[in-house]
Amino acid sequence: MDRETRALADRHFRGLGGGVPGVGRAPGRVAFVSDPGAFSYADFVRGFLLPNLPCVFSSAFTQGWGSRRRWVTPAGRPDFDHLLRTYGDVVVPVANCGVQEYNSNPKEHMPLRDYIAYWKEYIRGGYSSPRGCLYLKDWHLCRDFPTAAEDAFTLPVYFSSDWLNEFWDALEVDDYRFVYAGPAGSWSPFHADIFRSFSWSVNICGRKKWLLFPPGQEETLRDRHGSLPYDVTSPALFDTHLYPQGQLACPPLEVTQEAGEMLFVPSGWHHQVHNLDDTISINHNWVNGFNLANMWRFLQQELCAVQEEVSEWRDSMPDWHHHCQVIMRSCSGINFAEFYHFLKVIAEKRLLVLGEAAAKDDAGLGFEQAAFDAGRITDVLASLVAHPDFQRVDTSMFSPRPKELLQQLRKAVAATSAP
Repeated sequence: MDRETRALADRHFRGLGGGVPGVGRAPGRVAFVSDPGAFSYADFVRGFLLPNLPCVFSSAFTQGWGSRRRWVTPAGRPDFDHLLRTYGDVVVPVANCGVQEYNSNPKEHMPLRDYIAYWKEYIRGGYSSPRGCLYLKDWHLCRDFPTAAEDAFTLPVYFSSDWLNEFWDALEVDDYRFVYAGPAGSWSPFHADIFRSFSWSVNICGRKKWLLFPPGQEETLRDRHGSLPYDVTSPALFDTHLYPQGQLACPPLEVTQEAGEMLFVPSGWHHQVHNLDDTISINHNWVNGFNLANMWRFLQQELCAVQEEVSEWRDSMPDWHHHCQVIMRSCSGINFAEFYHFLKVIAEKRLLVLGEAAAKDDAGLGFEQAAFDAGRITDVLASLVAHPDFQRVDTSMFSPRPKELLQQLRKAVAATSAP
């Protein structure tokens, strides 16, 4: 990040006054970025990160990836033989697209060689099987095979500020980097990405159809019970008794993503995805300073939903607020205490960069990115520290204590703003 881009981003977030971008209608089309040599990180910030809009990058951005050479046949189809030789014994998660389990699909685990055997059989059967349509989803290739992943793809610079995976890599526990692979007709039901993260998705081979809804539009798709739909292409959405606000819904922004192309999915955009061909894709979820406030708002909404659900036990249940945090973690994967730990890990890394840069009188791109990140963490941490439910969390064993970290950040941010 250069100084001008940081200044632009800082002005943008000051203008929001600690809020997040409001509800908007989908643009008429998704922008297409064709030339890697003519599109900078600053262009991405201005055109897509700050306004929180989707875009498609041409296949020229991924033409050097090893996966596009090795995982695909000359005819552009999945190279099953290579995948079997390289990863055949790996156990992978597989969803059944034909079975609805709440608003998702049930999963099982099987060796990749068994899934590929199924996939071949599914193709021979005219894209039909008594087992249904199975879809390999959320395979943690980078976690399971770090060296193989390095050869499979190169992280685009536009997505390199990735706090989710930076955090999990520091803990050496998990990641949010995935491989998806499935036959034509496999699909992912309507959803928004975890923690309201950004995501990027590259088709190694095959095509996908994306149906995208900007933040807030999903509210018009709720049924009379308040639930979001499983499938936004279902005729049931025209039933005004079941979906009373359905007539207010705007058509989705529809994108056909070709082989090699890379789609940026902004924060909070609900979407549904269909594989039009036999398809393999690499996908990452990521959070950074540009959508941190969205993540924090989502976590507050999740806690409110939990508290409302168990409100009848508020007076009778000992440590009711603590139990709400436990339930929230079970449902959402994180609670307020862990969110603080997430902020702390990233903040300490940025403070280290700022300290080293100041000692060397270094104002390079790393400094500007770290200064921007520290500013965004400061704003969100201040809101977290002031939140009544976080004030009920026992932070006596936290190091540093939240207010101490906030003070360190404010001091560092003030120093980076000095003339």
